[in-house]
Amino acid sequence: MLNWSLIFLVVAIVAGVFGFGGVASASADIAQVLFVLFLVLFVVAMIVRFLKGRTH
Repeated sequence: MLNWSLIFLVVAIVAGVFGFGGVASASADIAQVLFVLFLVLFVVAMIVRFLKGRTH
């Protein structure tokens, strides 16, 4: 899923280089939202794992 953030980031960079400001802005916003979403999910998963503990 993090790949989608990277894809939108690359699209934003390429669009910015070629002067498509609207596309670059939209792609950068999507990439930022996806990155923050996956970062929050990662932190929640780590907290749940810590609270649950390791069981053998």
